[in-house]
Amino acid sequence: YAIYGVIAIVWALLGFSLAFGPTCGHFIGGSKYFAMENIDWKPLSYAPTVPAIAFFFLQQGFCNISPSLIMGGPAERFSLPSSLLFSVIWVLIVYCPMAHWVWGEGGWLRELGALDFAGGLVVHMPGGFSALALSLVIGRRKDEPVYKPHNASFVVLGAALIWFGCLGFNSGSANAANYQAALAANNTNLAAAAAGLSWALIDYLFDGHSSATG
Repeated sequence: YAIYGVIAIVWALLGFSLAFGPTCGHFIGGSKYFAMENIDWKPLSYAPTVPAIAFFFLQQGFCNISPSLIMGGPAERFSLPSSLLFSVIWVLIVYCPMAHWVWGEGGWLRELGALDFAGGLVVHMPGGFSALALSLVIGRRKDEPVYKPHNASFVVLGAALIWFGCLGFNSGSANAANYQAALAANNTNLAAAAAGLSWALIDYLFDGHSSATG
């Protein structure tokens, strides 16, 4: 929650403009939207059918969640101040440039035809590599405890939030209430349903029963 709050402010002050501002050399956005300047009811070219503030808010969600995903790697080996500082630096020098490359008008990957509908290239790939790198730099836990999932309530709550949240992320990335948005929501829902059933089946085959924690 601390990371989410801090990065929300960073996104409003600098992040959105670095990701979606007018391109500077195809690598980073300019200062047009610093401190939410020019973000109001008038649509941006990225989402011509919705107010700019709505597009800003959706993209804030992608940015906010990205460093939080990374923290699953070095969990319990990183202090809160260190994790906040790392998150701010990571968003500014990794996430925002990557978002501009792929999603920003004039970004070099977008110019090459890259298509990232809901964050695979911008959120998950750099987040995963960053979590791995950070974990390797910090090193292994000293006492090497064996962690097993134990809180079924949190597992179910987390899965439900991810399922529900991805419906918004994926369908919202269409930037309109149209067929593309409906298709994305439907595909997301069916994929999650199939994954849940697969989890239950594999759990049953290996343990003789299905559980929330696996």
